[in-house]
Amino acid sequence: MVYSSINNDKIKSIKKLYNKKYRDQNNMFLVEGLHLVEEAYKSNCLISIVILDGYDLEYDIDKIFVSDKVMKYLSELDKPTKYIGICEKKNNTNISDRLVILDDIQDPGNLGTIIRSSVAFNFNTILISKNSVDVYNSKVIRASQGMLFKVNVIVCDIEQEIKKLKDNGYSIVGTDVVNGSKVNEFAKVKKIAIIMGNEGNGLSSNIKKLCDEFIYIDMNSLCESLNVGVATSIIMYELNKE
Repeated sequence: MVYSSINNDKIKSIKKLYNKKYRDQNNMFLVEGLHLVEEAYKSNCLISIVILDGYDLEYDIDKIFVSDKVMKYLSELDKPTKYIGICEKKNNTNISDRLVILDDIQDPGNLGTIIRSSVAFNFNTILISKNSVDVYNSKVIRASQGMLFKVNVIVCDIEQEIKKLKDNGYSIVGTDVVNGSKVNEFAKVKKIAIIMGNEGNGLSSNIKKLCDEFIYIDMNSLCESLNVGVATSIIMYELNKE
């Protein structure tokens, strides 16, 4: 069977998954493109695949074949894909020894970059405040280049989680260019949580008070600041060095 009408209830229900409300209600989200579908499949997150009529994948999984018109309706891309994956959200509460905590990050590109870099530099858990951009926003997923499936991302009350981390021996490290140490001179510890703040306002005052230490990136004075995605990536890179 090939779905050819955008008014079909099944097609409309898939389209709704671009909306956070429906993603939360159904515990599902969408990925577009063969690479992301493959990453979702390898991570056992893929529930079913929407496939453009005339194409196929050798996956033993539910397949929904659609016409070109329906694929254009479902796709958010300028050039519609041939594959859209319907995925189940991961529910992993295990916390690694090295993690990143994000305090109200708003830009999906920044979050996607941080997710990608956290995998590259072995920070295997990311805690995200409830007021941050949605992890399953399609722009976040594309910016992460599939790395979302390789890191443990937990949306939570970060203030409460930081207190638990402190009780469990984690060093809580924020960023402060005035009172901090240079990141490349920071004494490495086994259990560490790096906290990065909002793009416009930095760390909120209540979160900053919970920090044990502060670090900063030493850079040319001609550059006032760095994008939070870039800054977080540099910090993780430096702390990942042997």
